[in-house]
Amino acid sequence: MADSFRQTLTLGDAQKLTGPRAFNIMMKPAGSLCNLGCAYCYYLDKAEIYGGHEPRMSLEMLETAVRGYIEANDVPEVTFIWHGGEPMVLGLDFYRQAMAFQQRYAGGKTIRNTLQTNGTLITREWARFFKEHDFLLGVSLDGPRDIHDKFRRDKGGAPTFDKVMRGIELLDAEGVPFNTMSTVNSACEGRGLEVYRFLKGIGSRYLQFLPVVEHILKGPRPRIVDPDTPGAVLARWSVSDVGFGRFLCDIFDEWVRQDVGACFVNLFDATLAGWCGVPPGTCAYADTCGDNAILEHNGDLYPCDHFVYPKYRLGNIREHSIAELMDAEKMVQFGLAKRTALPRRCRACEYVQLCHGECPKHRFNRTEAGETGLNALCAGYRMFYAHSAPYMLKMRELLARDLAPALVMPWAREQKSLRLTVPR
Repeated sequence: MADSFRQTLTLGDAQKLTGPRAFNIMMKPAGSLCNLGCAYCYYLDKAEIYGGHEPRMSLEMLETAVRGYIEANDVPEVTFIWHGGEPMVLGLDFYRQAMAFQQRYAGGKTIRNTLQTNGTLITREWARFFKEHDFLLGVSLDGPRDIHDKFRRDKGGAPTFDKVMRGIELLDAEGVPFNTMSTVNSACEGRGLEVYRFLKGIGSRYLQFLPVVEHILKGPRPRIVDPDTPGAVLARWSVSDVGFGRFLCDIFDEWVRQDVGACFVNLFDATLAGWCGVPPGTCAYADTCGDNAILEHNGDLYPCDHFVYPKYRLGNIREHSIAELMDAEKMVQFGLAKRTALPRRCRACEYVQLCHGECPKHRFNRTEAGETGLNALCAGYRMFYAHSAPYMLKMRELLARDLAPALVMPWAREQKSLRLTVPR
């Protein structure tokens, strides 16, 4: 029997397809080029797509990309997201030129810049440049020294923790705002609260946690591949579903009693948004994909950072405008597939409005009924959603009364106290 759900467009879909065009592009001007060799990095192997060399974006392509991205967005504010590899390997002059192009083609729009870095190349000169141009920095830091250095090493195998911390100190000294992006991998299991307190302790107030679940082909350097690749096995650094859930719960218990409104955790914000029926602000937890494309060094455009494979390539901006490629049927169908490919079990789940199946890159398990597309971290997410639900609903109630969600904290502390005094 045909499944009509898979052919259904929602009102939200229609509004998105017919409304003003607004999207993000993650600029990867250095492609896979990086000074580190992190074990779990899914991007290092992308050099194979371009003949095995590590590429750099030309200034001609940079100008084309800056102009096309600004023109394609029908909104008054455009944010450039500079990513890699390691985007800073291109040097300061490259980004000075990028700022000049932005100024030339802004056309009255407000332009903002963010840059994701491993933090090891930050100097005082770089920090002053970031401050001058109002950059927001994302720094990749997995936690305390032993957790961070477990999988984040340089190409010679040396640890990187001390270099990252020096970079953060320079950003702080120059007043450059930063957030931390931390992977949740096998080394983190059972240590969620420790990681959270460490990141707070170094001054991070905006924390992003990204679960790592990867498949590899074994070899001298394990190669990260699509889960469907023959011979692929789960990588040793992958977090378990329950381990991920417990990691989140342990952090949440401290956050909801002490830090609401002072520290912002991407998944907690997205979960509250889901309970309130508003967009989550993070693509992994949105209903559909397609608003966060990837631009490679040579102008190739892909629909997502996790799907930079030849079969997903949308085209090249030398041959088609960015607007054309973002509006193309291939991009539209990629975005809708996030929802339409959900198995029936997910559609019937009480938490579907919170996760929407999470990122498609993790949806490689099968349901009990044999349907494909079940998220490998489903059990962990369900653990977290069930654990946090009473507090999320309390915050939703506060928001409905035009009160600050931070007022949940005394209530949350009271709930903990009541549990501790109940006779067992």
